[in-house]
Amino acid sequence: MGQKDRQAGAKYVIAAKFEVEGVVEKHDVIGAIFGQTEGLFPKEFELRGLQKSGKIGRIDIELKSESDKTGGAITVPSSLDRAETAIIAAAMETVDRIGPCEARVSIEKIADIRIDKREKIIKRAKELMREWVVKETKDIEKLLEEVSKEDQKVQPVHYGRERLTATPNIAQMKEIIIVEGRADVINLLRSGYTGIIALEGVKIPKTIMGLTKKKETIAFLDGDRGGDLILKELMQVAKPKYVARAPRGKEVEELTPEEIKEALANKVAIDKMVSHDKISEIAEKLKGTLEATLLRKDGSQVDRVPVSELVNKLKESKDIDLVVFDGIITGRLVDTAKEKGVRSLVGERIADGVKVPPDLEIKSFSQLG
Repeated sequence: MGQKDRQAGAKYVIAAKFEVEGVVEKHDVIGAIFGQTEGLFPKEFELRGLQKSGKIGRIDIELKSESDKTGGAITVPSSLDRAETAIIAAAMETVDRIGPCEARVSIEKIADIRIDKREKIIKRAKELMREWVVKETKDIEKLLEEVSKEDQKVQPVHYGRERLTATPNIAQMKEIIIVEGRADVINLLRSGYTGIIALEGVKIPKTIMGLTKKKETIAFLDGDRGGDLILKELMQVAKPKYVARAPRGKEVEELTPEEIKEALANKVAIDKMVSHDKISEIAEKLKGTLEATLLRKDGSQVDRVPVSELVNKLKESKDIDLVVFDGIITGRLVDTAKEKGVRSLVGERIADGVKVPPDLEIKSFSQLG
């Protein structure tokens, strides 16, 4: 089995070196690592169990003996998160005997395999781009010319007494998409969509109020605080039938055609959404309980569990969209939520230094409103 096979599925690789005052073999080194780290931490951090579950890969040992001394390298693939991997590495450094001999183990580095992969991808992408440019320059120029001509044919118009930016056919459409601004209309128009109109402000225009009463509407909003506020206002005065959102941290005007298609496909019926008021109500009930409520996209509750079990529960669950809990939002919880596709985390407070991924919304109880 090669190194590539042993590291399949791993995110990190622990690289260590060791020195032994005597002659030992590979099985002595592996036995020392397993034996002397056992019992240091709770069962879930024991190497034997982690290896059986596939979270720690096969430990690779390279050694050489001469002059009654043995030295070498230890490689340990890990699919745990960063903190857990660091704990395993630190535990390995506590090994002070291998076989009957005194020994020293030191960690040289913890490498992120994904960084190497990204660098290879970027390098290959550059090569492909160069090849593409050389081979397809003429076709690209022709394509750009055609797109430019098409862009000149279809331009947004002004609609209603507020002169809102819209597509030319807005009055004839039975289904329309409400977006925030002119740039959003243009982006959807260039991506092949019609029946689009812009709010052009936080205050909902009367033209929009009238359209929502006569037509089936989708509110397609930015994935930021501004989008949250507009949605809250829409639900009060011009409730659309569906709501679609750009990925968290992105605006509709910057989405690719593929991202637009995905966002609209994931639209949610307004009567099945969990409102800001509902989230506040759940948070109020959870205060002082040290418990968590897990909800699906349609607002139905999946489970209610102690905060101490939240990370493990998320790992086991599917289709969780929102988590509200009486506890601290930590980096480990954020990593788990991102891996499981959770859209929103609402906790009592947010730990210092927590980095928020662009596709995950995080709020503290004090930010609910």
